[in-house]
Amino acid sequence: MAVCKGVPATRLTAAVEAGLRSLGENRVQEAADKVPAVPGATWHMVGHLQGNKAARAVELFDSIQSVGSIDLARRIDRAAGTLGRSTPYPVYLQVNVDRDRAKAGFSPESLEDELDVLVTLPNLDLLGLMTVGRWAERPETARPTFSRLRALSERLRSRQPCLGEGLSMGMSDDFEVAVEEGATVLRVGRALFGARPVV
Repeated sequence: MAVCKGVPATRLTAAVEAGLRSLGENRVQEAADKVPAVPGATWHMVGHLQGNKAARAVELFDSIQSVGSIDLARRIDRAAGTLGRSTPYPVYLQVNVDRDRAKAGFSPESLEDELDVLVTLPNLDLLGLMTVGRWAERPETARPTFSRLRALSERLRSRQPCLGEGLSMGMSDDFEVAVEEGATVLRVGRALFGARPVV
């Protein structure tokens, strides 16, 4: 997936025409401007999502990869139900594997506690788990994070098969390590589009 925060719609249109169709955006407002301007793409919300923007996110995005609380999951479930979708709305559950105070997401323990409730939300399709690796100069430093997410996924799925096998992990600096640890979705921005503009 090509993460396109700060990338203008004209460049994204060219990327889609070249065959890059899966786009990730960090902000609802930025997506609101880009989605109608870039036809032919599949859009994924990958940034932190405030609960009060859940309904708008469901309208704009084909999936949300940053569902990090039971409250947000319930809001997305309600919004998807209100839109009268014919199929459940695809989401990934964000897990703060490293228990980093600067990162959002379920703790592994809270996800274990909440999973039985999450799988009962009728309008959600739980594709799998997502995490953000720890930043470091050496990509190898992120391996324990990715390994723990994979192990958590296996443990949770053995108990609750409704949770999908997807593992969204790995970005421009560490995607090779993420692949080695079982990633099924990579969120790559800078390696494709260059450095983001400073905002």
